[in-house]
Amino acid sequence: MTDAMSLLDGVPPCPPSCTLAWEALIDVGDRQDLGAGPAGQRFIVPILGGEFRGGPGFEGLCGKVLAGGADRQTLRPDGVKELDALYEMQIEGSAEVLTLRNRVVIDEAAEGGRYAFSRIQVTAPAGRWDVLNRRLFLGTLQSARPARQAVIIRGWCVQG
Repeated sequence: MTDAMSLLDGVPPCPPSCTLAWEALIDVGDRQDLGAGPAGQRFIVPILGGEFRGGPGFEGLCGKVLAGGADRQTLRPDGVKELDALYEMQIEGSAEVLTLRNRVVIDEAAEGGRYAFSRIQVTAPAGRWDVLNRRLFLGTLQSARPARQAVIIRGWCVQG
């Protein structure tokens, strides 16, 4: 039987790389306090709409962010914020709608500056963009303030 360290040494790592799949400017409403819960203080932020465009290799992936989604937030006792956003993006010129679930971790006190990264799950209908159902996406989150009451979300497709 091969010992674990020898086996690890014998199989080279396969580091992932990422490609920008889309970037979205998402308009948000005012944050509403939902009170304390077992994991921390709870908030909700309405998603009011927005626009998105595809990155290199995803040029046809563009359109509008639909109003009606929301970002549920928990401010944990350690100061870290966990966001769980659910919203839809409609492909321009079609009835195709993607549903996105974006789970974000934000640590404002991180060494080296703000840490705000996520895992984005995409649900796409059958057709041109159903490949998005079979890929892993990492996300970044930045504020568009003070220019606009919005956030900028970039979705990065993980490549093997």
